[in-house]
Amino acid sequence: MYGIALDLGTSGFRLQLLNLKKKSAVKTVMTMRHPLPGGNVIDHLGFAIQVGEDSANKIMTHTIHKMLDELHIPLEMITRIAVCGNPIQLSLFQNIEIRDLAYAGKNMQKRLGIGEVERGLRIYRGSDIFGIDSGLDECEIIVLPSIEHEIGADALAMMVKTDFINKDEVAIVTDYGTNAEMALKVGDRIVTCSAAAGPSIEGQGIKCGMLASPGAISDVNVEAGFWRTTVLDENMKPGKGDLIDPETGVIVENGEIRARGITGTGVISALSLAINTGLIKKLPELPKGRLILGEKVFLTDEDVAEAGKAIGAIRAAHLTLLIESGVKYEDLKYMYMSGASGTYVDAEKGRKIGLAPVFSKNIVQFGNTSLELAKDVVLGNFELDEIVELADRIKADHIMLASNDTFKNIYACELAYWTEGMQAEMYNHFLEGNGLPGLPEVTEVPSIEQRVSKDIDDTGYQGLKIIRDLDMIIEEESSGCMQCRMCERECPEKAIHVVPRDGHIYVDYTAHLCLGTSCKRCVGVCPVKAISYREIRPLSTGNMPAV
Repeated sequence: MYGIALDLGTSGFRLQLLNLKKKSAVKTVMTMRHPLPGGNVIDHLGFAIQVGEDSANKIMTHTIHKMLDELHIPLEMITRIAVCGNPIQLSLFQNIEIRDLAYAGKNMQKRLGIGEVERGLRIYRGSDIFGIDSGLDECEIIVLPSIEHEIGADALAMMVKTDFINKDEVAIVTDYGTNAEMALKVGDRIVTCSAAAGPSIEGQGIKCGMLASPGAISDVNVEAGFWRTTVLDENMKPGKGDLIDPETGVIVENGEIRARGITGTGVISALSLAINTGLIKKLPELPKGRLILGEKVFLTDEDVAEAGKAIGAIRAAHLTLLIESGVKYEDLKYMYMSGASGTYVDAEKGRKIGLAPVFSKNIVQFGNTSLELAKDVVLGNFELDEIVELADRIKADHIMLASNDTFKNIYACELAYWTEGMQAEMYNHFLEGNGLPGLPEVTEVPSIEQRVSKDIDDTGYQGLKIIRDLDMIIEEESSGCMQCRMCERECPEKAIHVVPRDGHIYVDYTAHLCLGTSCKRCVGVCPVKAISYREIRPLSTGNMPAV
């Protein structure tokens, strides 16, 4: 018999097949992107509200089925699945009410007739989620509990699967991703918040960006006066990339692995080097508007600004946690970093530009804690009652950053710093003028410990399978379309195609490539307003039921 650990990440899904008898990993399957359009949870939420939650749920379960097919075992042999993720992903997976997550205000929820939505631990039969005759009919599906409106089971996982929960000293833990969940521990008190960092932290929304996967630049270091890239190999291990002049693009020495793109940690590393070596004189401006890291791999001024917004959101959230909890900066002893970005980033380079508090005394890096907690639940290493008890304990002390003045003031400085070149002195002057402590100058290098070399430390004896094409198409009828195909040329992800069919013209979007409601460049460029990205519907594909 087998079990499945499933992490529903905002940037992609990770699934691991487990041998229940041997209590060991067999194989890991991951997608390169989330199957729903968009690069963040708000896009996914907006899509589900607009198109219909049933449709969003079917797209997600279709994707999970596609991942299960890659295991090449009879699905009847899977007896237990544990699912971890943030509240939006878990709600879409369960096909339960999501509008309360879109409208945080109680008055709006009341007008919409939305009551309290319970997002605690839930246990289903496979047929409840995947339907009858799915092969998973009698499988037990355990959905781990969310803690608060924007703090899900993935945040619970980062606390449980690191040393954070057992620390007596002041500690912060952060799951670095598009929706960076974090928590501060002061004695027995745990305070949580979530910073909407955006997709650039994981390499999306960057011109040459990609998720952490084979061929991705994950780090950059100075070597013999040039820059040496580190590139992930087929087993997700760091390998030697090209030695390159980042200003001219001249490759001084070919590396062992060819880079196909750059992930978020690579962007952070390159940005840190460029700032601290003086290559960047004023943010966000690069020399000649470009930083070259390989053949057809480069960063632009726009990429720097985009990455800066994400780093700024995380730094502002860290400072807000400390200030609102009455903790002095110098009292922070431990910083725990989890998730793919938390694993692969050079912690010292990240610290220098604000990804981790510059005054941290100790930094400890972990891997994918969400998948690890789901794995523990499947294998019976963790009692469900313990998880529920911890979730209840944490629920009461949460900071909603969107309505917090401390966060707003700090993030205003971050935006000015990263996108307008605000100097550090002015940054601190603005904070102090609002009664907030400025950033201290710290020269002490913290102790840095990296617990794992890969975000998924054990992929199983059958290794890792990556699914790049999720084969889901969504479409809308394009009344009045002239077939000029300007929308196709404008789309940054090449996700849209104009398709004449049965006397009508449709625009078809490849769902996992489409950037969703936060983009809509196709809508803006259409000269006759033939598309609106409102009347869209998913098309059935493969073995997915028609929706």
